[in-house]
Amino acid sequence: MPSIVDLPTPALLLDLDVLDRNLESMASRTEALGVTLRPHIKTHKCIEIGERQRAMGAHGITVATLAEATAFAERGFDDITWAFPLILCRLEEARALSEHTRLRIVVDGKEAVRALDQTGYPFDVWLKVDVGYHRAGVNPNASHAVDVARMLHDSPSLKFNGLLTHAGHTYTGPSRAEAWAAATQERDVVVSFADRLRALDVDVPSVSVGSTPGMAAIDHLDGVDEVRPGNYVFYDYTQVQLGTCAPKDCAVSVLASVVSSQPGARHCVVDAGALALSKDAGRSDPAAGRMGEVYADYAMGTLRSGTHLISLSQEHGVLNTSLSVGTKIRILPNHSCLTVACFDHYNVVIGDEVVDRWEICRRR
Repeated sequence: MPSIVDLPTPALLLDLDVLDRNLESMASRTEALGVTLRPHIKTHKCIEIGERQRAMGAHGITVATLAEATAFAERGFDDITWAFPLILCRLEEARALSEHTRLRIVVDGKEAVRALDQTGYPFDVWLKVDVGYHRAGVNPNASHAVDVARMLHDSPSLKFNGLLTHAGHTYTGPSRAEAWAAATQERDVVVSFADRLRALDVDVPSVSVGSTPGMAAIDHLDGVDEVRPGNYVFYDYTQVQLGTCAPKDCAVSVLASVVSSQPGARHCVVDAGALALSKDAGRSDPAAGRMGEVYADYAMGTLRSGTHLISLSQEHGVLNTSLSVGTKIRILPNHSCLTVACFDHYNVVIGDEVVDRWEICRRR
């Protein structure tokens, strides 16, 4: 089998042992909390990983795009939540896909419900609820939220699946304590809203929540039926900063080569730029310019102290340390989801050996 040192760079590495450990850990976590797992596959966009999740008990999957839904439906995944507010101009695509697989749609307003109703097609539909992130979703304290829920419940054709949330603010706190607070808020707000709707004779079949930091921190999920974390399969440096995991738990890294190192300079240039790592600064102060960390010893899960990628252009990465040309480094990205989306395939590794190559579904 080839070694990672033989790979052309930049290369996306996926540690199979760490991946499986992460998958098993979340499967056990959801079982202990008494909820089903509908993982968000936008993190990995990979059929092989989705099949591993399904084999470990996942009930359906979550996607961000219709392209992801189509790719996984073609490989036999037959219960898919498209966890993105319905794009009205793509309604016919969604209907076509729904005729071959169970595609669950997400809405947060009357316009989308009316558009779905007008088709006469029995779409499965979630109502998205804002639980504090304030990006999308109905305000559960507003009469509008009850009105939209009632429209879904009373529709002659649509099937109201229940309430769906995303506590994106679990990522904004500086520690696991803040993630716990945001995840607790998510649970309490949506369960309370579900109870209020039921008291108004609006049946709420299911409640769906979840994020990776929230799942790591939450103490119970009473009143919740399913969770949809995604990043847990790989983790990344953002999750390390949040206290969700340690560097040794991160399954994805980018192998890069030093391509320029000038005499007397305190930096060098590597071949992993924004199109390998994205420009997500994670939780770092943008002024600090920490665009990726570097492993000192990957097997031990240790990072080089004080060594960071400090600048990224399209293909160039600037490291704040001088290393010899030809040196290969292993980078821990700030955001694994965006990093993965920069590549066409994973180099699947066990130790230093490349054991497989898995395609990444990047089409839109």
